[in-house]
Amino acid sequence: MEAFMRRTYYLNGGYDNGEGMSKLRARMEQVEGEFGANRIFYLSVPQEALLDVASSLADNAQSQKGWNRIITEKPFGSDLQSSQQLTRSLLLKFKENQLYRIDHLLGRNTIENLAVLRFSNLVFMPLWNRNYIRSVQVILSEDLGLKTPDGYLNNSGIIGDVVHSHIFQTIALLAMEPPVTLDGEDVRNEKVKLLRSIRKLETSDVILGYCTPASGSKGAAKFGKTMPTYFATALYIDNARWDGVPFLIKVGRGLNKHRVEIRIQFRHVPGNLYLGHIGHNSDLTNNELILHDVPDEAILVRVNNKIPGLGIHLDASELNLFYKDKYTVEVPDSYEQLLHDVIDGDNHLFMRSDEVAAAWNILAPVLNAIDNNNLVPEQYEQGGRGPDKAVYLWAKHGVQWTDD
Repeated sequence: MEAFMRRTYYLNGGYDNGEGMSKLRARMEQVEGEFGANRIFYLSVPQEALLDVASSLADNAQSQKGWNRIITEKPFGSDLQSSQQLTRSLLLKFKENQLYRIDHLLGRNTIENLAVLRFSNLVFMPLWNRNYIRSVQVILSEDLGLKTPDGYLNNSGIIGDVVHSHIFQTIALLAMEPPVTLDGEDVRNEKVKLLRSIRKLETSDVILGYCTPASGSKGAAKFGKTMPTYFATALYIDNARWDGVPFLIKVGRGLNKHRVEIRIQFRHVPGNLYLGHIGHNSDLTNNELILHDVPDEAILVRVNNKIPGLGIHLDASELNLFYKDKYTVEVPDSYEQLLHDVIDGDNHLFMRSDEVAAAWNILAPVLNAIDNNNLVPEQYEQGGRGPDKAVYLWAKHGVQWTDD
């Protein structure tokens, strides 16, 4: 760390004007010496200043002897129109392969592991389709107390903060067709195809909520009622692999559990010989592949087995791999992983411009309904399970929410 800090410099100056950027360029050239260096610019700036800063960097601070890469933070616009305007402006100054739109949640090991599980295990590959998978559930539940709504920059709330990037990217990696290679562009080509195959959301299949302080609590910040802190939906992918399979999404803050996981539920066994030994709720014995990220990273497979003893009685058990028990290596921070990828030029976990647009297009009906007050968030109390209506949404699509 000391060696790193000796190579760290601070420069005070205006980031949104040519003079400040010229000072930055001069300082970098002094540090780099006669050989020059590649440059990465991490633009952790207010969204309203992003284009001015990026334009000034492009004109005054780029390396002439190496490559230049630009990291920008979410939100990537607030809807389809604003994201396209932002993209057009950035592409006037930079090439697409210079842009790295960072979402720290995509740097988690569980996300990287999706493709590994899918494409390097024969036990899963032939089952990864509508013939065997009944539903997919993606859950990001936070029990964090409400402090300040720093992550919410507009009325879309958690939609722009989490759903547009992290959730849709997770689904894209989970459901895309096999890429030609693991090259970033090949992976992104398949992701955008998948995103374009997702049916636009029906507002009747969307549940929004806003969190209020728990009864008797003090000091919790008040989020605006139009600013969702909870989002749940069932979406469908209109292609041959996933036709008719509901992908259920639940994202919320201030809930009763801190949990991040993906659950792939398989269909009932056709003509199951042991149906009479299962019990009243056969759904509870469906095979399931569960990928835990939080609180403990793990891979679980739920299978049915005979309970020891006389007679035949079945039980659903989990075969488990808990990473903390198996591996002693230190897991890199998600930002550490993503910054390493930027240095390497590996862009498969960063959204390309067409991915950004495709994701906003899916959400367009929801955002329009919010703007026109046709979709109003339902109140739920901090520490609870979220809006009551969510239970009916799962029932509507014939799926039991298996994490409850």
